[in-house]
Amino acid sequence: MRVALFGGSFDPPHHGHTAIAVAAADVFDLDQVLFAPVGRQPLKPEGAPASFADRLAMVELACRTDPRFAVSDLDAPRSDGKPNYTVETLATLHETMPDARLFNLVGGDSFLDLPRWHEPERLLDLAEWIVVSRPGFPLADLSMLGLTPRQRGRVHLLQTVHEDVAATNLRERLEAGDQCADVLDPAVSAYIKVHHLYR
Repeated sequence: MRVALFGGSFDPPHHGHTAIAVAAADVFDLDQVLFAPVGRQPLKPEGAPASFADRLAMVELACRTDPRFAVSDLDAPRSDGKPNYTVETLATLHETMPDARLFNLVGGDSFLDLPRWHEPERLLDLAEWIVVSRPGFPLADLSMLGLTPRQRGRVHLLQTVHEDVAATNLRERLEAGDQCADVLDPAVSAYIKVHHLYR
């Protein structure tokens, strides 16, 4: 099994997220992409506008578009209130899927922040990384991270995704009453409307 963890706020999940997951699954022959909304991001202490339960429910709806997609609550809010760390999530995945070849799917901007992540030296041991090019974050900048040749061999670049959806702008549109049909799955859009999110 080739499995990729795809973590993030998913606030809300949009076509940009699913386009990245489809491209990664196609290019790297992934059997499964696990969409894991994060309970509390260490580098975003202000939290997410929508609750974890709502984000999980929306991700579940968005995942219906591809049989390779699955929703995961691995990164649910911790009972002790501490932030969720990718290194711990990947370690848990290792225990639950010991025979899987694990990947971590991230945007280039997030990967350039790797030195600020919790236990960054362990992250490339626990999984291979699929790093997606995003506008304004050319992947050539990855050379700045000072990775060893072995670590560099565990980083795979994905430059075939051109969907650029800014979540902040998307939430502003939703707040103004726009259904955002151009960037949201109809089921996600309906969920947002029924539950009065981002208003």
